[in-house]
Formats: sequence, C-alpha cells, structure tokens
Amino acid sequence: MERDEKKLIKDCVRGKRQAQEQLYQLYSSRMFAICLRYTKAQQEAEDVLQDSFIKVFKQIKNYKGDAPLVFWIKRIVINTALNSQRSKLYLYPMVDVDDLRESPGAQQDVSDYSMEELLTMVKSLPGSSQIIFNLYAIEGYKHHEIAEMLEISVGTSKSQYSRAKYLLREKMKENTKNYGKG
Repeated sequence: MERDEKKLIKDCVRGKRQAQEQLYQLYSSRMFAICLRYTKAQQEAEDVLQDSFIKVFKQIKNYKGDAPLVFWIKRIVINTALNSQRSKLYLYPMVDVDDLRESPGAQQDVSDYSMEELLTMVKSLPGSSQIIFNLYAIEGYKHHEIAEMLEISVGTSKSQYSRAKYLLREKMKENTKNYGKG
C-alpha cells in the first residue's frame, strides 16, 4: 500500500472530512458504475452509492490492508447493492428454469453494442436474473458463493444465470431485427 493511501486511510479513520472527500472522489465514479449494474434507476444507484460510502467511512477502521482498498470498497458497494435489492427479490420468481433452449444461430456479437446499450439490456432483466448475471458474469463470483450470498440454491443461481443469458440473447435478436445491428 502506498504511503499516501495509508495516510488517507488514517485520516479517514480519524474522521477528517477532507480525507473522506478525497477518498470519495478517488473511488465514487468507479463504484457508481457498479451501483448502476445492480439497480433499475439512476436515483436508486445514487442512493446505494451514498449508503455504501457511509458504510465505508464507518468501517474503514476495520480495513486491514490485506487486499487493495479498491477491492475492499467494492465489496461494501456490492453488499450494499445486494441488501437494497434483497427486499425486492420476492417480487421476482426465483425458480429453477430448466426448459430454456438456445435457438440455432442465437449467438450475437456483444462488441456490436456500446457499453451503455449493454447496461440498458442488463438493467431490463428481471431483478433476480439481473443480480445473478452481474455477480457471475461481471463480478466473477461462483454459483455456490452467489447461492450463499442470496440464500438460494446453487441450482437456482445457475438457472437464473441461464435465464439472464437467454433473455439478453432475445433482446439482442430483437435489436437486430428492429435496428439492423449485428
């Protein structure tokens, strides 16, 4: 860990507002991008970001330095986003989806889409599929870790991920038909 980062952390532990502001400026835009992936609206993402940094400032005294600070903050942001969504998950069915089949020629090149278009498609997924897609495909968690985090079965995690991929492919096919992408 760099000397400047150690001093910044130490000042944040002491509650110095200038240090907290500096830490926020360093990481907020990167963490906001994560918040956007787990929420449906920008305002909701802003709320998650704010809640996350409040937790960061309260818990920074517990930061051990055994992982880079950015990963420690990212974990808090993801957990905060998951907690904000957890209460809404009951609105979406979390069942095993065994009968989704890929149609021939369903492969679509993701590079045909801008990051904003892809984010919009991911955000349009049903809540449980969106969360599991983000955790598995983007954050790199394993299905057993996701199952533990969300208190669901591993099979449900896998099937919701399959469902998310299927729905994204369908959206890409629809875009190809409507807008000639591909």
